Amino acid sequence: MHLESGGRVIWIVLDSVGIGALPDAGDYLDTGADTLGHICGTFPDIRIPNLRKLGLGCIDGVASSIGAVEHPVGMYGKAAECSRGKDSVTGHWEMIGIETSVPFRTFPDGFPDSIIEAFVREAKVPGVLGNCVDSGTAIIQRLGEEHERTGCPIVYTSQDSVFQIAASEETFGLDRLYQVCQVARELLMGENLMARVIARPFVRAKEPGEALFERTVNRHDYAIDPGDENLLYYLSEAGIPVISVGKINDLFCGKGIARAIRTVSNMDGVDQTVALLKNAPPKGKELIFTNLVEFDSVWGHRRNVSGYREGLEAFDRRLPEIMNAMGEEDLLFITADHGCDPTFTGTDHTREYVPILVWGRKLAPGDLGVRDTFADIGETVGKLLGVRHLPIGTAMELKPQMDE
Repeated sequence: MHLESGGRVIWIVLDSVGIGALPDAGDYLDTGADTLGHICGTFPDIRIPNLRKLGLGCIDGVASSIGAVEHPVGMYGKAAECSRGKDSVTGHWEMIGIETSVPFRTFPDGFPDSIIEAFVREAKVPGVLGNCVDSGTAIIQRLGEEHERTGCPIVYTSQDSVFQIAASEETFGLDRLYQVCQVARELLMGENLMARVIARPFVRAKEPGEALFERTVNRHDYAIDPGDENLLYYLSEAGIPVISVGKINDLFCGKGIARAIRTVSNMDGVDQTVALLKNAPPKGKELIFTNLVEFDSVWGHRRNVSGYREGLEAFDRRLPEIMNAMGEEDLLFITADHGCDPTFTGTDHTREYVPILVWGRKLAPGDLGVRDTFADIGETVGKLLGVRHLPIGTAMELKPQMDE
């Protein structure tokens, strides 16, 4: 018997909270990566009792440092990524039923002259600075003053499929930064198809110390159109609202999203999610799709192990608040989109399994096993909300609690 849902699904993506290297991690130079396991191993006193209570430490093959409980209250498992890649677009797209079999283009040695020259010409900028692989926080310290002096935007990338443009809100202007990012998005199609163009605005630090410049919260991601064969489109087609919280809307170009809520931090994302839960939809069914990006952008990429630990603890403290705001028919899914092990080499994402935790007041606890694709989560959500099958993915069996 499969659990029926007459209520909402709350789907929270803990951006980059991977739980161990995938079998093919070596193809990505990620052998040995384990975002959550290494954080918990570094800090044995980490306080995440609520995630553990749901079954996080009971997942097959996770590091013993995560800590198992004897009687978890949720369903728990993990999923492998079948798509080629390890970035946010690839991971989130697979969750809703889109397999990326041909990886997006990457430029680990910087962009070729043909791309840069076309960007300079079409964006009407005097030139670019950087054009290299670098940390976003480091490159603005190194090139920020030259950017202010010349008006040339800072262009950089990583091992992922991203064309990142950093510019000063104060001297270059936020609207102009968004405009040149849109130009780049239109250029990086076809044979040069990249997953995302990312606007990275910054300002001079209010209290300059070691850092002369600091990023602002006005980041904007320009992904590519995911098309119509996916969960979000199917929900929209069925008249079931999808409300995005955080960068979800950007990753799907707004397709299938009924309402988009921007956030400035993980805790703001939790606040917005709780506020939505306290306002029940008129027709009952709804998907609240939340991404908590600071795990990735603030702690993972910056290799801030202690900050990552504090972020996990902060989310764990808020988890009962989310659960208490849920109705009798609501179901909570918690997962991730890739890894970003802050103890690992480099500053890039890591190819890892992602956790699956599911909880509801009427849901029986149990083991979901090891899933072959992230799309099993989306197919399960689609089945609960009553829409057609996704192109890939198998629904997980969610069983109701039996009356005593």
